[in-house]
Amino acid sequence: MTRLLEILIALAITAVMFLVIGVLLPSSRSLEEKVETNRRQTIVFDTINSFRRFDDWHPFAVQDPRIKIQLSGPDSGVGAKMSYDSSVKNIGTGTWEIVESEPRSKVAYAIENEQRGSNKRSEFTLRPTGRSGRNIEITQTYNVDYGWDLLGRYAGLYVARNVGDNIETGLKRLSNMLASVPNVDYAIEGSSLRDLAAAELPAEHLLMVKAGAIERSNDAIMASMKDNMEWINRTLAANRLQAAGPMRIITSELGRETYTFDIAVPVRAGGAAAAADASAEGETAAAAPVATDASQPLTGLQLLGPVEYVHSPPVRVAKARYTGFMAELDNVRNALRAWAMTQGHEVVGRPFENYDNGIDAAFTAEGEYEVFWTLKQ
Repeated sequence: MTRLLEILIALAITAVMFLVIGVLLPSSRSLEEKVETNRRQTIVFDTINSFRRFDDWHPFAVQDPRIKIQLSGPDSGVGAKMSYDSSVKNIGTGTWEIVESEPRSKVAYAIENEQRGSNKRSEFTLRPTGRSGRNIEITQTYNVDYGWDLLGRYAGLYVARNVGDNIETGLKRLSNMLASVPNVDYAIEGSSLRDLAAAELPAEHLLMVKAGAIERSNDAIMASMKDNMEWINRTLAANRLQAAGPMRIITSELGRETYTFDIAVPVRAGGAAAAADASAEGETAAAAPVATDASQPLTGLQLLGPVEYVHSPPVRVAKARYTGFMAELDNVRNALRAWAMTQGHEVVGRPFENYDNGIDAAFTAEGEYEVFWTLKQ
């Protein structure tokens, strides 16, 4: 009997100590970690303002490569939501939802999961730092309330290890991932780069000439474009084809001294009159697309000089419009690639541009282009 009383007294003392310590423990916990990147603020913000690259930087995907992630709501901004389901005990199931979004400066997520606590919230804030504000300091915070849940308060003793380690690892992965994105701001106010989007490009028939490595001077590049367009126009006329769009330049390499590119024109079956007129002008004018079946290659073509025929299958592309000098297009291509990567896309192949208002205008500030990168399927 005495032994039983001793056990009961010990249990009572333990329970009282548990209650006293639990009451004295904090009813909420807050964590904060920081990392710095030299990527543009637009790139950082767009990356964290959606969940399309969440599994590329958050450690969940490392801890459980088989984790199931489902996105819902808008693509980005307030209301965008990510649900996950994992068989790994420390991850379990839960959701992240963007509940606050301040352009280029702050993104806040409401978090629900199986761990104890309520009002779980994680915030990213962005602040220019370094010389001339060239770098961006990324600060991530995490807050959770336990209220009078004493077990939750005890669980809070380990939140720095469980959640804090994830935050630290996630920020390092985010910084490394951002380093792979071209450091070009595609959203500068007043820029003539516009209408960035992902779209489907249908199958096309292309007449193409490989221009080779051309000296990087306006005169040499312009002469190469016009000379090779003459061959394409002759081939158009010889085969009673019509241009189905403007001249297209496909970039292979832009070196310090040379520019290596191909020239192409999308074509469709038609009469010789339009091709003859274009040949007289020295370049092909844009033609409005018409309903035509380009799913099968053309056969029996008479290809003149260096002209080749290419049947291009349907692809998904990132695209944008730009007004300005042709010499600025390399920066535009990188800007479009940066935008595509923040949207969760991977670009492949070679970039290309439609010269919407012709060769001569391309060497002036009035050049009009539609710029494309093929996206990995």
